[in-house]
Amino acid sequence: MNIEVNLFTLLAAVVASMLIGYLWYSPMLFGKPWMKLMGISKEDMKGAKKGMTKMYTLSAVAAFVTAYVLFHVSVMSQKSFGYSPLDAGLSSAFWVWLGFVAPVQFTDVLFGGKKFHLFAINTGYQLASLLVMGVVFGLL
Repeated sequence: MNIEVNLFTLLAAVVASMLIGYLWYSPMLFGKPWMKLMGISKEDMKGAKKGMTKMYTLSAVAAFVTAYVLFHVSVMSQKSFGYSPLDAGLSSAFWVWLGFVAPVQFTDVLFGGKKFHLFAINTGYQLASLLVMGVVFGLL
């Protein structure tokens, strides 16, 4: 199956994902409990600002890879099952999250000694990020 990839759509999905991450981990939403659960202080955050450009760049590259793969899954489900673009984007995002992201992160909680609340924050972000990418695919 030949799938034409629209670079603009992928970049829009990456930007949307990064914006969701910015909001999700901001003090307005889950930033403070996330920092506490991670054992990160405000001073640690100030010191980490030096490497933020590199971290955000690598995060954007990772989001691009995710968007590329999710786009393919979404288009295949649209063509295979006759879903609308929006339904295909949302359902693909949810099933990818449920089948791949959540179990991997849950295993990290089990064997990494992390708190379930941290799992909920991080995995909730992943779900929100994938869903917003699915919406972008459905609308563009």
